[in-house]
Amino acid sequence: MAIEDTTAAMVGVRSVDEVFAALDAVSAARTPFERGLLGAYRWAVGAQVGAPVTANAAVGAYGPCRAQLLAECQAAQVHIRQGTGPAGETERALGVYMALAWLCGHHDDLP
Repeated sequence: MAIEDTTAAMVGVRSVDEVFAALDAVSAARTPFERGLLGAYRWAVGAQVGAPVTANAAVGAYGPCRAQLLAECQAAQVHIRQGTGPAGETERALGVYMALAWLCGHHDDLP
């Protein structure tokens, strides 16, 4: 009798399938907020090397570990609070923050 592997690959608290579905939904990102979502999702699944705010490389096997997701979420929050930078940068950081907060399980609503 074969034992079936029921463990699914996870990104934070979300399945890889959920993250790829979210990535597909914003693949044609137009606004700074959507570009923030896109950058966060791409980094989270290992399709982008540098983190969207800090540019840190992922240290997990296929992408960032949960600690990195949380740290990048906090970095985005700091960026939002500072509110400095070129036009649209705060909105992009908000997209990054919302995506990473969703990945980390801080809220259940897909941004």
